[in-house]
Amino acid sequence: MTTETTPAATMRWNGWGDPALAKDLPLAVRALLPTVIGRVQRPEPAVALDDVRVAPSALTADDRAAFTAIVGDAQVHTDDETRIRHAGGRSTIDLVHRRTADQDAPDAVVSPGDHDEVLAALRCAADHSIAVVPFGGGTSVVGALDPERGAHRAVIALDLRRLSGLLHLDEVSGEARFLAGTTGPEAENLLAERGFELGHYPQSFLYATLGGFASARSSGQNSAGNGRFDAMVTAVRVATPTGDVSLGGAPGTAAGPDLMRVFLGAEGILGVITELTLRVHRLPATRISQGWTFPDFATGVDALRRVVQLGTGPTVIRLSDEAETGIGLAQHGKIGKALSKGCSAVTVFEGEPEVAAARHALTESVLTAAGGRSTGADPAEDWAKGRFGAPYLRDALLDHGVFCETLETAAVWADVAPLKAAVTTALSAGFTAQDSKSLVMCHISHIYPTGAALYFTIIGNLKGDVLAQWDAIKSRVNDAILENGGTISHHHGIGRDHAPWLAKEIGEGGIRILRALKTELDPAGIMNPGALIAAPQAD
Repeated sequence: MTTETTPAATMRWNGWGDPALAKDLPLAVRALLPTVIGRVQRPEPAVALDDVRVAPSALTADDRAAFTAIVGDAQVHTDDETRIRHAGGRSTIDLVHRRTADQDAPDAVVSPGDHDEVLAALRCAADHSIAVVPFGGGTSVVGALDPERGAHRAVIALDLRRLSGLLHLDEVSGEARFLAGTTGPEAENLLAERGFELGHYPQSFLYATLGGFASARSSGQNSAGNGRFDAMVTAVRVATPTGDVSLGGAPGTAAGPDLMRVFLGAEGILGVITELTLRVHRLPATRISQGWTFPDFATGVDALRRVVQLGTGPTVIRLSDEAETGIGLAQHGKIGKALSKGCSAVTVFEGEPEVAAARHALTESVLTAAGGRSTGADPAEDWAKGRFGAPYLRDALLDHGVFCETLETAAVWADVAPLKAAVTTALSAGFTAQDSKSLVMCHISHIYPTGAALYFTIIGNLKGDVLAQWDAIKSRVNDAILENGGTISHHHGIGRDHAPWLAKEIGEGGIRILRALKTELDPAGIMNPGALIAAPQAD
């Protein structure tokens, strides 16, 4: 896998990350594929950017003049390339679309520079019946960034990257206030200058924004020690079509329901998060890494459960199943070469030297007693080197005609094993129904005292209409998830891909609450139509 520490200024338009780091499929992987999924016919080359066709912008001269009056002419873009670069996220489905000549795109990209400009742009869009898709790093994998107009005559992507920077750091309280368009690396660099860290490292870290993390309720790879992103948020400022909303601030409160949480996970359907106050901590003084192996997944699951319920405190702890371990998916540079048996795990401990060492010793004792065997520091350090590079491998697989996608869920400990079995069966049966072979791999990515998140990676040799076939498979899997105690999403979000299943999880009462909030805050229904829930129709 490829690694990078500094993101490219512009992400690859039809793939992941830095265009300069995109590489062909490693020889070891190409040699392994036929034994796993059979022979795969290489597809036609992806279309070049200059050959993509999009419909002419539906913005009128009056529309453009109105937005220009708010953000300036240089921040209203209707050229084809800018529109194409804001035409969706980075799921496999997005990238399959991105390889075709005819594509949907927003009618314009509008880039506000501060909260007041966001607020004015939303009011302008409502007045002109133009849908708005908030756009940060462009890393959504659930269709949350599709340029959908809904009942409106045009749609814009509201690019929030100009809203970047650290507004205030309270070193005593351990809180930092940021503009929401700040990316993960920008936030960490700004904090590091003052000796602090946020410590939120999802796979999208290099490109996603803080506002995007909040809007999707992201969970990072250090969540065992630092918590989910929504747990880090202590206050937000939101621009909605009907006005300004500022919520949060106290470390704890009983002042009615926690309305701030309404905007965390709302995926831009209620408004645009423009500022966030986040819990931060001092930069860790030391880092201890250790790999582990277990005879089977059940033994490893039990070991992780013991660790989290005893509270021994790893910053990172992850467990790969037999299939993922055998392929070497978690080991940088060793995919297709590892062919290990059993199940591998990685642990990382950060903090002050004495505290980290104590947590390491406690966790080591628990894992050993549960049937684990240490494999030293190298496996965990290898994982850390390549942890942001997996999407590059996905893109290379697509170039070779291999379908590759991921999905995730979570359940209480008692349901983890049956849920994993049900999802694996649904995936395998789905590919078989399409006369295709597949390989399903899984790891536990996040743990809680009451349960864990399961993250699946699937490769297969789908033929013909890949999008229709995957839609049928994913529908089968989503049903299996909800029928076996899982959540439809642990950290990717709902977007448009999962929206039909949301009511099955939160009930019709939950959907009514969301619709009522949307009607109050976005009466014209311009905010991200079709994401999370179906947007109200405009008159």
